[in-house]
Amino acid sequence: MYRFLLTPRWWGINVFVLLAIPFCIFMGSWQLSRFEDRVQDHRDAGEQATAAKTDPARPLAELLPVDKKTSGKQTTATGRYGKQLLVPGRELDDKRGFYVLTLLRTDDGRALPVVRGWLPGAADPSKAPAAPTGEVTVTGALQASETPGSNGVPAAGGLPAGQTGAISSAALVNLVPYDVYDAWVTLAKADAGMKAVPAAAPADTGLDLKAFQNLGYTGEWFVFAGFVVFMWFRLIRREVEFAQDAELGLVESDNEGTPSGRESDGDDGDTAPADNTKVSASPTA
Repeated sequence: MYRFLLTPRWWGINVFVLLAIPFCIFMGSWQLSRFEDRVQDHRDAGEQATAAKTDPARPLAELLPVDKKTSGKQTTATGRYGKQLLVPGRELDDKRGFYVLTLLRTDDGRALPVVRGWLPGAADPSKAPAAPTGEVTVTGALQASETPGSNGVPAAGGLPAGQTGAISSAALVNLVPYDVYDAWVTLAKADAGMKAVPAAAPADTGLDLKAFQNLGYTGEWFVFAGFVVFMWFRLIRREVEFAQDAELGLVESDNEGTPSGRESDGDDGDTAPADNTKVSASPTA
């Protein structure tokens, strides 16, 4: 009954099934591990943000370059404020406004972008308070350079002079005549008249759309594995049904025992020859 499983065609089907099922399970498990990693990163980021509020501030040089472990940490830097820019289109407490960004010139000649606070409404230089003069020491949360088009950072260009869409060294180096740190700081306590900007979680540490995409892909791969098994048993059942029909003489099978699908007329394939004898009528008198 099941000898068809040893035919070349079914050898190919069986090999495909034996390879497809482990592959689908492996891919599903990998996607699940990616989701679990993102969940763990989200927990670690939350714990890190809580700890950063009580940990003492450390010098900027000790925390660079910015990564998942140092992002959000409290840091200090000393220098003199230089050029001031506005960052429009930023939301805080469900209100739209702008950041006041001032470049802090440090002793090594580079500038550290410092977000001194947030103001509501359209970006207007007249609303932004002037930066303190003289040497200052700032304390705030360290942040990685922003990427346009992600985390609410606008990607559109063409902003007026004195504004920037993203807080990043790549964008700021074209606006100031000195080198810029590949990082920025948001003050723990905003300057007078402004609200402090809370530190953002490090990239790829939240339960965002990517995390739930990994979870969805996990389900898809396991469904694919189940579908392969279902179709394999379905094909076997169909072949068995054909074999049973062949034994009953309802269908013909080929030399390998595979049903050909042609129906029999029930008399062993013999058919009576057609009677082509012509009968001629004799003329009547």
